[in-house]
Amino acid sequence: MTASPVDLATDVVPVVAAVRREIARRVVGQDEVVEQILIAMAAGGHALLVGVPGLAKTLMIRTLSESMQLGFRRIQFTPDLVPSDITGTELLEEDAHGHRAFRFVKGPIFANIVLADEINRAPPRTQAALLEAMQEHSVTAAGETMPLPEPFFVLATQNPIEQEGTYPLPEAQLDRFLFDIRVGYPSASEEVEILRATTGRRTDPPTAVMDAETVLRLQRGVRDIVVADTVLHYAATLVRNTRPDTAGVPAMVQQYVRWGAGPRAGQALILGAKAAALLDGRAAVSPADVQRVALPVLRHRVLPNFAAEADGVSSEPIIAALLAHVAAPASGL
Repeated sequence: MTASPVDLATDVVPVVAAVRREIARRVVGQDEVVEQILIAMAAGGHALLVGVPGLAKTLMIRTLSESMQLGFRRIQFTPDLVPSDITGTELLEEDAHGHRAFRFVKGPIFANIVLADEINRAPPRTQAALLEAMQEHSVTAAGETMPLPEPFFVLATQNPIEQEGTYPLPEAQLDRFLFDIRVGYPSASEEVEILRATTGRRTDPPTAVMDAETVLRLQRGVRDIVVADTVLHYAATLVRNTRPDTAGVPAMVQQYVRWGAGPRAGQALILGAKAAALLDGRAAVSPADVQRVALPVLRHRVLPNFAAEADGVSSEPIIAALLAHVAAPASGL
């Protein structure tokens, strides 16, 4: 029997708070990034992390996997990486009697949390192998389809500065990521704390406070969170107003957007808002939950045009103008 959303909120919120504490023991700051990763995981989606090297992205994800007692694999994407390096390969083996047979050796994709480091450094064919696994939660090799372990969550990283020798992800592939999360520099006080924490004695490894079944139960609970029709219409209106050919869109959208978001963006808004509500211990989505996830959902789905590039306008101020333009309903009830 599936527990009700209220029961899930009561049971899960203290455990999620414990996960946050375990991460905070090893990672200084980045609270918003951690929050967005947890929301994406609860919603059952994948996330793209964009940030310069040295901001503890790998440490954050490894700590998350250890605190949740989940299998973790890191794949360093390089120009010579081939699909079988990710999914696995067949080996020809000979037994003691001289009989030969192929055996499939699973690749690093067979883990609960997969960190695809610098995903844009691998050629498109290799990127596509990962993204197929993300979409289907399975791998097809040697004529057999093998399911990936559940829960299955991919975090891909990109360096926004160094672009030489990279293969940028096409928009259709970027759309497979539920969230585009930006990892920024720490504050002055956080940077001092980082120096103190990383140059002294090593801290103890994180304590496992959640397991795979709890994560799956959390993901099932997200689907049970209530969303009022007014909030559904609000999310749909936000998405439709990202498209410059729609009547009545904000002036910035008309001026600076080449292509707006598709229907998958609306699904991501609602699922992200549901997960945000559940992590807060609420059984219904409010308009504020939609606004809370709008930036990571839309920033990689709203494509600026040449005029935006010439004026130095990114998708973020466009989304801010969009949120100010579309009136939110009074409540989610």
